[in-house]
Amino acid sequence: MNPLIETLVENGPAITDGSWGTQMQKRGLKRGQNPDSWNISQADLVREVAEQYVNAGSQIILTNTFGASRLSLANFDLADKIVDINQAGVRISKEAAGERAFVFASIGPTGKMLITGETTTEELQSVFQEQANAQAQAGADGIIIETMIDIEEARIAAIAAKQTGLPVIVSMVYDSSEDKDHTMMGNTPEEVVAAISQIGVDGIGANCGQGIEAFLPICRRLRQATDLPIWIKPNAGLPEVEDDVVVFRTSPQEFVQYVPDLILAGADFIGGCCGTDDDFVKAIRQTVDDI
Repeated sequence: MNPLIETLVENGPAITDGSWGTQMQKRGLKRGQNPDSWNISQADLVREVAEQYVNAGSQIILTNTFGASRLSLANFDLADKIVDINQAGVRISKEAAGERAFVFASIGPTGKMLITGETTTEELQSVFQEQANAQAQAGADGIIIETMIDIEEARIAAIAAKQTGLPVIVSMVYDSSEDKDHTMMGNTPEEVVAAISQIGVDGIGANCGQGIEAFLPICRRLRQATDLPIWIKPNAGLPEVEDDVVVFRTSPQEFVQYVPDLILAGADFIGGCCGTDDDFVKAIRQTVDDI
């Protein structure tokens, strides 16, 4: 196991951060705007998001680079800014973290599907390698491959990220099938573990898609399937639209009621995804400290 991951797990569960997208929307990001470009154009606002999580007690914060692959940025005519955007994202989070937290660079899906022929294995390998290299060169402490729905895309991204020498964690979305325990492409937690653990990743987990109560059985199944550290970042419930605005109903107090059970289920890293903020992180931190 990577020494950094081992240290965090031994003293864990480690507290990660909350959402980035919804926090940037609160700061003026408009629907249809590219959030990653804010690393260059609105660096101070991005830094605010990072700082709020560090101040709330996050031991690991992510970067505003979720959609900063060449394929994703091309949708906004920003493909030529890939290195600048990724490295600025890492620098912003590193400045906010200082000596108080570690920074794991975020890599999300490209939005292009292998199964439909929109992209190829070779293209994805090149795209993810480019993004991961830029993040590593900027000083990231680790890389999180997150919100993945395609096990093959996740596998390719993990292989590319591992070549940087940094610790790599892979996190999938489980919100499909009758029991909401499959990825959109139909894979179970056990199938994901079997495919991803062979790469030599340093952790595996689940994020987004559902509220925290639905993560308990997913976490248990991941723990039963692997000895790797488990990364868990649920949403603040399911999104609802109110007056053309997306809202999440779960409060920090309701959210953290499930944290003790998540720890018992085997979670080594706990944070929040869509709809969560620094108040959630504070509540998680307090709950873990009390335990």
